[in-house]
Amino acid sequence: MFLVLSCNSNVVYDKYKPIENHQWYSENAINFIVSNKDTISLNNVFINIRNNKNYEFSSLFLITKMEFPSGNQVIDTLEYEMTDSYGNWLGQGFTDIKENKLFYKENVVFYEKGDYKFAIYQATRSSKDIEGKNPLNGITDVGLRIEKVKK
Repeated sequence: MFLVLSCNSNVVYDKYKPIENHQWYSENAINFIVSNKDTISLNNVFINIRNNKNYEFSSLFLITKMEFPSGNQVIDTLEYEMTDSYGNWLGQGFTDIKENKLFYKENVVFYEKGDYKFAIYQATRSSKDIEGKNPLNGITDVGLRIEKVKK
């Protein structure tokens, strides 16, 4: 028990949200609210993605919005590789579900006390779906994880 607790002692936040029917529409944000009291520690922020074999792309495009307690916002467009050059899934897992821990923010300090709001949208499109009307298939869960940087 002690080993399990000591290995995860740097975890500040870790939560997943399921994607209904494994179909993620571009207008459907995955939202997380993280309460912050620590204004001095360095943190790494990760987006965790679980996908199954129905995911049809080799990469994943995301748009993220982080809103500070003061109302200020930071919006990023991110691209992550989901397969290697041979088409093999990246990530961990022995079943059809693969889990990817993707860097979002590295060595960040949350300088404001209060609730930080994170919104994650998918922006992955096929060449036939420029407007994003079709759902992104095969994403089963989206998560947010914050870890204190170990010194």
